[in-house]
Amino acid sequence: MKKLFFALVLAFISVNTQSQTNEVFDALLKTYVTPNGKLDYKGLRKNKAVLDIYLNQLEETIPSKKWSSKKAKAFWMNAYNAYTIKLIIDSYPLKKLTDIKIKGKSAWKIPFAKVGRKTYSLDYIEHKILRRWHDDPRIHVGINAGSVSGPRFPNYAFTAKNINDKLESLMSEFVNDPTKNKITLTKLELSKIFEWYEEDFIANGSLVDYINIYANSKINDNASVSFLKYDWSLNEK
Repeated sequence: MKKLFFALVLAFISVNTQSQTNEVFDALLKTYVTPNGKLDYKGLRKNKAVLDIYLNQLEETIPSKKWSSKKAKAFWMNAYNAYTIKLIIDSYPLKKLTDIKIKGKSAWKIPFAKVGRKTYSLDYIEHKILRRWHDDPRIHVGINAGSVSGPRFPNYAFTAKNINDKLESLMSEFVNDPTKNKITLTKLELSKIFEWYEEDFIANGSLVDYINIYANSKINDNASVSFLKYDWSLNEK
């Protein structure tokens, strides 16, 4: 494929100049993730070498305290999503991420994600880096477990320049997707994501307040709130 060839060329340039770029991952996502967020896991598995090029870049890139918050957030969200893909395709065929267990540890607890020559679990990246240091509830639609009930898997890499617009778009899309959230004037049936991470969403008000920021139609302040069952099945193309 031309995109993969282009990605390989960019990877060679990036590795040899030690630049911190996302072109390889971006090309990979544009090739194997559909516009509506479905992943071609079979195709990804056949071209694991391309993903490995990006993962090798992550391993050699030492995050700097001098990075802007946008750059750091984009970097760690890309890392999370790239290693989620790796975990899935290494265990493929697979029905859902929750089926993965290694030495008694769930997919999120396994220390396997190598960044800056250190090894992290997905949980650590999410809770100790992204949630702790970046204080942005939109993170929860940016990082992805590749599940049917989750937000759309982005078919692009995050960058310092695009991250704010992309997260706004992803949150708006997620909130207003009737397969993920059911919204009426007086009743909210929300994704479990809003229950699991409620504290992140209510820092400046209630859940209704937060949903009202993005909802296409206004919701009453006293609307009832409940949560939908979460489907962990892979969002496979």
